[in-house]
Amino acid sequence: MNPMDGIRFAFGTLTALPVRVTRWDREAARSGMLWAPLAGLVLGLCAAAVGGLFVFLDSGPLLAAVATAAVPAALTRGLHLDGLADVADGLGSAKPAEDALRIMKQSDIGPFGVLTLVFVLLGQVAVLAELYAQSWARGAVAMVVASVTARLALTLSCRPSVPPARPDGLGAAVAGAVPLRAAVGVSVLVVAGAALGPGSALHHAVAVAGGLAASQLLLAHCVRRFGGVTGDVFGAVAETATTAALIVSVLGAG
Repeated sequence: MNPMDGIRFAFGTLTALPVRVTRWDREAARSGMLWAPLAGLVLGLCAAAVGGLFVFLDSGPLLAAVATAAVPAALTRGLHLDGLADVADGLGSAKPAEDALRIMKQSDIGPFGVLTLVFVLLGQVAVLAELYAQSWARGAVAMVVASVTARLALTLSCRPSVPPARPDGLGAAVAGAVPLRAAVGVSVLVVAGAALGPGSALHHAVAVAGGLAASQLLLAHCVRRFGGVTGDVFGAVAETATTAALIVSVLGAG
């Protein structure tokens, strides 16, 4: 298939950028999820650029960090954050899978979701503020690495051994669509790219690994609890990977 169909699928489903999805089938889903890290790269670069503008205007590291964290939320219309909140409510309910999935489909956000969003966003902003206090470059690179890691986590989450929890929705469209060998190949490319970026090669590679590890642990737990994945689970996986990668980036960065 035309690679542009996969790229359009990745940007059209994972971002709010004005990209029209030209194909919506299994082959397009496979290609799109393999291109998902590219969408993360664009989001990360946009976030880093906005953070850099605030640093240039002497806003202070905290405000620059808030602006940086807000960009991916805006460019995805809060899709992944909404998924994170829904999954937190579903898991926090401690109800059987069918009831938990029903809770996750509701439009409102419960107490577990609110608390999870607050702590996750506070964590992201705290890390970025600490890195921006050291230099804009450190904060910018960490944001780009974390954003790419988040979408790479989605690529890995679409491997054949991960079933959908529902027969419809985005989760069902992409679940199991990416061959494991292809997912591993993309992961190797991303880790190599992170290692070649400015700063500590090992630190960036470990940040990617940390983000993937945390997100896949959450994924495994969701599969056990819900019987598979949904679009909300993918959103939670992405935000978990972002936060974990950022935390690893700041550890030892001083």
